[in-house]
Amino acid sequence: MKRDRVSSVGNAQIAEIFNTMASILDIEGANPFRIRAYRTAAYTVGNLPQNVSELVKGNADLSELPGIGKDLADKIQEIVKTGTLSQLKKLERKTPSSLLELMRMPGLGPKRVKVLYHDLGIKDLASLKSALENGKIIEVPGFGKKTLQTLREQIGKAEEWEKRVKLSVADSIAASMTDYLSQANGVRECVAAGSYRRRKETVGDLDILATCTRHSDVMDKFVHYDGVARVMSQGSTRSTVILSTGLQVDLRVVPQESYGAALLYFTGSKPHNIVLRKMALSRGLKINEYGVFKGEKRVAGRTEEEIYAKLGLPYIEPELREDQGEIEAARSGSLPVLVELEDMRGDLHMHTTESDGKSTLEEMASAAKARGYKYIAITDHSQRLGMARGLDIKRLRKQMAAIDKLNAGLKGLVVLKSSEVDILEDGTLDFPTEVLVDLDIVTCSVHSQFKLPRERQTDRIIRAMDNPYFNILAHPTGRLINQRPSYDVDMERVLRAAKERGCFVELNAYPDRLDLNDVYCRMAKNLGVKVTIGTDAHVTHDLDVMRYGVWQARRGRLSAADVLNTRTLTQMKKLLKRT
Repeated sequence: MKRDRVSSVGNAQIAEIFNTMASILDIEGANPFRIRAYRTAAYTVGNLPQNVSELVKGNADLSELPGIGKDLADKIQEIVKTGTLSQLKKLERKTPSSLLELMRMPGLGPKRVKVLYHDLGIKDLASLKSALENGKIIEVPGFGKKTLQTLREQIGKAEEWEKRVKLSVADSIAASMTDYLSQANGVRECVAAGSYRRRKETVGDLDILATCTRHSDVMDKFVHYDGVARVMSQGSTRSTVILSTGLQVDLRVVPQESYGAALLYFTGSKPHNIVLRKMALSRGLKINEYGVFKGEKRVAGRTEEEIYAKLGLPYIEPELREDQGEIEAARSGSLPVLVELEDMRGDLHMHTTESDGKSTLEEMASAAKARGYKYIAITDHSQRLGMARGLDIKRLRKQMAAIDKLNAGLKGLVVLKSSEVDILEDGTLDFPTEVLVDLDIVTCSVHSQFKLPRERQTDRIIRAMDNPYFNILAHPTGRLINQRPSYDVDMERVLRAAKERGCFVELNAYPDRLDLNDVYCRMAKNLGVKVTIGTDAHVTHDLDVMRYGVWQARRGRLSAADVLNTRTLTQMKKLLKRT
């Protein structure tokens, strides 16, 4: 069968190649502008709503994409058409890509990784772990006791990170593969299940289910997907492949009458399924991936809804299936009605070209209006964050005037004046009261001193909340998924302080953050603290990542009533007023 490369290379694969290029060049000490160009390209491609392969297939001018010039456009064409990038292969002959595992470790930048590789031959986490155990690294200049201690503490986490990909990466791959497989002959349904369908923030592998006619070529098409690096097994009802990204993907073809049962079983979680099986046994039933049986007779299995009904339960949304009280809530009729993407009336966190964004104020407003939003907040960085071109008071005032002028001509959308104001180490805010008072919303963030002790970090944030103009705590724990752990903070104290002071906490929807996590979302809900969902958008198409924030909110059992920016502008402004 001829392989259609142009239609099956996913955005995640292209972004991964560009990020790998940038990191290897960083280790080699290449021109910073060249490195930044690859990072920008990876960011652009990884967050595009369209499949880049389809753009190539339609002969689109890729150089019109943000941060993509002719050279990078040509490289995207090469990746889409061949599945690889020849320039990357050349680089990897000299500097192995396994070194990128090391750069995720706290305390290891490109220069230190280069030293470890050239001086000790350390090229991956396994060899780093061995060198830490036998004491070899202490001999290398620049590696003191504190650095070594940090490496020992974090290496276990880094090893776990290597096994799982971010939800956004899995989402891109799942969308590309299910779309590709749906085009196979005779395919009826094709859906990605597992932890991806439960919208966990990281995914270990992908389970794809399909129903199809008897002579479908879906299995052959599956193993010939362009992202496949290795075929582990191939059968008539199950095949397994490893993608070039390292992600394992299983495809299972199931009978139509068992589709719901298989979807339930392979979505999981395992603890949730165990409870369901025990409930089935108590009713004289047996439940497995083929259906619900009474004796030898199948009594349910076509849909998940009919299986739950056989157990006397309403349908339980996939995001809740973790055996964390959802079955008891279903029994008692107290399952929450989870927030939906369509409930969102505005986005309260975005950046423009005035700080580190790549789209103008007018472009962000136009993109938000096209998405049906009624309001947005422009939250460019405050003056302390120089590396992000933070606005000083003069520039902020100028932007506020520009927003007033824009609002005068806008219909159907209101642009709110805001700022992402740094919380300084002593808990004061980066702008004085006479500036904060003129903002519609004050969003506050920690961008420095991540290593403060737990009590000091917590006190710092609470002191900032004491400021009467503080509205929203953005990305409250500072973590970057698979890259940087949260700073040490007592989130229960922070949330209680937010409740007492009339403040809100953000669920940052940006795929690298998803901060708050689901546990803290539930804690906020239980304490009565409203959550905002913001994209942290830096370019217009970033507004599409709102869905990741909504998915995380659903895992945290949040309803529309728990989310501030599901309200009308009038309702939201009323809630923002601190008393």
